[in-house]
This record gives sequence, structure tokens and C-alpha cells, in this order.
Amino acid sequence: MENPTSPQKYPYKVKVEKGKTYFWCSCGLSAKQPFCDGSHKKEGKFKSIKFLATESEELDFCGCKKSSRPPFCDGTHSWTEF
Repeated sequence: MENPTSPQKYPYKVKVEKGKTYFWCSCGLSAKQPFCDGSHKKEGKFKSIKFLATESEELDFCGCKKSSRPPFCDGTHSWTEF
């Protein structure tokens, strides 16, 4: 697999907890979207993106896996063909 799979065209809104570490799925294969479950290991090319929450808040994690600022949504889903 050369490009990531896009599990959905819009962001995942997630309430994160201050001090907690999250691992965002970059391949799109995880069954625990938007977070990693190790599915990328089958492909070898992709790695999860580590994110440490500095405050408790709701964030938009990229769902299309094409963001230029992973793990967050940058609106790429709005102008990208799937």
C-alpha cells in the first residue's frame, strides 16, 4: 500500500485528556479510528503519530489521512478526490 486508506472524509472530533498520550493512525487501516491499533505493521511503510495532550479539550483528528499537519485536520478532505 503506497497511500493511506481514507476511513472517512471528515475529521474525528475527540475529547482528549490533559497529560494523556494518543497515537493517531496514519495508514487508515485501524479498527479504532482515529487512533492506531497496529494495523500499519502489515504494510510496513506507515507509523503512528504520537500526540501528548497539553490540556483537556475537543480536537479534530484527520479522518481522510491526507492532512499536511497530522494528526489534525487541515481541511484537505474538502478539496481532495477520494
